[in-house]
Amino acid sequence: MERADRFRDPGVRLWHFAKEILVRCPRCDGRALVAVHPEHRDGHAYAVGWLTAPHRLTCAGCSYVAEWTPRPWRTGAGDAYFAGRGVLVVPELGGPDDPYFGRPLWLRGACCGRVLWAYNLAHLELLEAYVRARLRERPESPGSQTLLERLPAWMKAAANRDEVLAAIGALRDLA
Repeated sequence: MERADRFRDPGVRLWHFAKEILVRCPRCDGRALVAVHPEHRDGHAYAVGWLTAPHRLTCAGCSYVAEWTPRPWRTGAGDAYFAGRGVLVVPELGGPDDPYFGRPLWLRGACCGRVLWAYNLAHLELLEAYVRARLRERPESPGSQTLLERLPAWMKAAANRDEVLAAIGALRDLA
């Protein structure tokens, strides 16, 4: 078992956390969920398959439901995914809004003059473990551009550790 002051990067990417994204409901401003539409959850051999699958936003608080369907790809529209249903635009992950409906993330708040955000509780827990650690080790398998390697410098800075952990704690209280 690893000590609390030591952390090894598990090598995950942001898309690992994009299957369930907590957002603010457009109707009641409560907590809502963006996830792959139930009819399209199975049969995706690669992450890009479920990233470009139809999605649904649901709010348990007010029963709001919205549907998102993938857009056909056009030059300059972003990354393309060649699927059985045509060439589709891959939603761009990252930032304090969800990539499907453009809704503000539920887990987002001010920190160090910037915005700290997470897609869901598992994402937030990974950030917390990383920030809390005094010794941060690279992933076992070589490679680059893991989610943690791509974090902004202000989140990685030891000088900001206490403020970042306090912001993560406040977001955890929302979850």
